[in-house]
Amino acid sequence: MKAFKLNPSFLLGVATASTQIEGGDKNNSWFEWCKNNDKTIDHTNCLRANRHWENYKRDIELMKDMKIQIYRFSLEWSRIEPQEGKFDQKVMDRYIEEIKLLKSYNIQSLITLHHFSNPIWFDQIGGWLKRKNVQKFIEFVKFVALNLRYYCHEYCTINEPNVYAVNCFLFGEWLNQEKNFFHMQKVLKNLCVAHIKSYQILHEIDPMAHVGFAHHVQYFKPKNPKNLIYQWETNFFDKAFNDAPIKAMAWGKFSFPIGFVGCKKGKYYDYIGINYYTSNNVAHFSYSPDPKYPRNDLGWAIYPIGLRNTCIKYHQMFGGDIYITENGTCDAKDNFRSLYIYDHLRVISDLDFVKRYYQWTFLDNFEWKEGESARFGLVAYDFEKDILSIRKSGKFFEEIIKNKGVTQSMIDEYLK
Repeated sequence: MKAFKLNPSFLLGVATASTQIEGGDKNNSWFEWCKNNDKTIDHTNCLRANRHWENYKRDIELMKDMKIQIYRFSLEWSRIEPQEGKFDQKVMDRYIEEIKLLKSYNIQSLITLHHFSNPIWFDQIGGWLKRKNVQKFIEFVKFVALNLRYYCHEYCTINEPNVYAVNCFLFGEWLNQEKNFFHMQKVLKNLCVAHIKSYQILHEIDPMAHVGFAHHVQYFKPKNPKNLIYQWETNFFDKAFNDAPIKAMAWGKFSFPIGFVGCKKGKYYDYIGINYYTSNNVAHFSYSPDPKYPRNDLGWAIYPIGLRNTCIKYHQMFGGDIYITENGTCDAKDNFRSLYIYDHLRVISDLDFVKRYYQWTFLDNFEWKEGESARFGLVAYDFEKDILSIRKSGKFFEEIIKNKGVTQSMIDEYLK
């Protein structure tokens, strides 16, 4: 294990999502889905979460103490627009106070506008299945942009449209619980269109806007590299899940499996956001973790070089800046999170086009279908007692920020 340095301008921070941490909101699609405690693995729901809505000052104070430089977080659409066309200015002002507090601690905000959660009213009128509903989202984006233009200029429009569409409408695991390829296709297409229109309106309202998206990438490999069929299947998975959505959002180039749409081709990004967690082997038109690699608590293979290869691939494809908008691991006992962070930062440490790294996540939260059972946090959270405690990996991350890299003494203390 070797020490390494990061570029002095490289920024490190954390990412969260409003539904997963705020609690208290009964107007969003996730509460409606899991309110009876019968949908999540551990029979919890998102109404409690981390109580961040009330405790944001405490949480941000801890971020300051941990030397966090950048923070990516989402605004809860259902709080801001609890009824169609009726925006709650008090809620918007509350988010502005959060942004101002972060700024006072020299923490830069990156605002996510859609992170898997819709207002209930939006789903009741057809949600992302209907193209005309994209305009409903754009009205929300306009309201946010007009309110934030004097406080924040950095946006992530849509988080992981491929994951949302596949889990809700193809695998049937989330929310709509459908297994319908054509519905998945419609939803993915409309989310990509929503990004393009959001990009345009954000720049119209705020000339200083810096806008991108967060794209989930899985690193696919053929189970047997010499098998031509496995090679073809791997290429298909990579093109369909990874490349088609990112090309649609970045360039307006729509292709299979998204389908075609009349968006003007152009450049719809100021940075490319990559969410990377794992790699899978492909065979027999399915995928699974490679048994050679270590796995996290959810069984995901840990394969750091996949992050490096992904960053290089999309930089060559699009040019410009790459942000690692999410990277992290589920590790309840904090046995291997520090090593995970070390390995993933080390493999990108020499890539000067990678400008930011957001660790997923700041604190244990409501992790969608896994409920409160999946622990991704640098900070451990006691859901019953509402108590925060920095894990050893969180202290390691703090040291990385402080030293702009990993020293030999840090390796001796945290990794051996």
